[in-house]
Amino acid sequence: MKKTTFKMLTVISLSMISSAALLGCSQKSEDVETIASKQDAVLPVNNQASRNTGAWGGVYMTRDELRAPDINIVDDSSLPSMENDPSLAKWEAKFEGQNAFVTTNGKKLYHDSCAGCHMHEGEGAQGAGYYPPLANNSKMQSKYYIIDILINGFRGMPSFHMMMDDEQMAAVTQYVVNDLNGFKQTVTAEDVAQLRHANPPGYDPSE
Repeated sequence: MKKTTFKMLTVISLSMISSAALLGCSQKSEDVETIASKQDAVLPVNNQASRNTGAWGGVYMTRDELRAPDINIVDDSSLPSMENDPSLAKWEAKFEGQNAFVTTNGKKLYHDSCAGCHMHEGEGAQGAGYYPPLANNSKMQSKYYIIDILINGFRGMPSFHMMMDDEQMAAVTQYVVNDLNGFKQTVTAEDVAQLRHANPPGYDPSE
């Protein structure tokens, strides 16, 4: 009986000590820093501000927000309509109102499709890749060399088989031959037709 009483007293004492220790950690005191005082010092979280500053990791919504109709967190009311989108206007101006090459002006075709890599004066570029110069390049004396690459692509350059017709390929080739290099050759749609084949290459430029 005495052993049982002693065990019970021991358990009660340990419980009281543990409770006191826990209370001591969380009690707030003016001159002693505790866990509770540290928590009180933390500023309240402004969930709306976290949205505005880009803290997308945890977006919290109130019950009223959850009940409201679905809306975008980002305010899209200031975005222009498709008809007034300035980027779309530039695109339509470049491609003459269609999502394709429609012009047969060799200079325009070159600046719209080739100059991004080979530069506007045909000087070429070197950086993340190598884009050979098309100006002052003896290889450009052969119109069939240019046409073949336009049709089939070459290494990192994509094929224009499905993008330009014979007349357009002839026009851009004529611009490279004459304007960028000064060679005296005439390029016709019939020249392109001789090399064009029924099966275009794969869409992977390396194929």
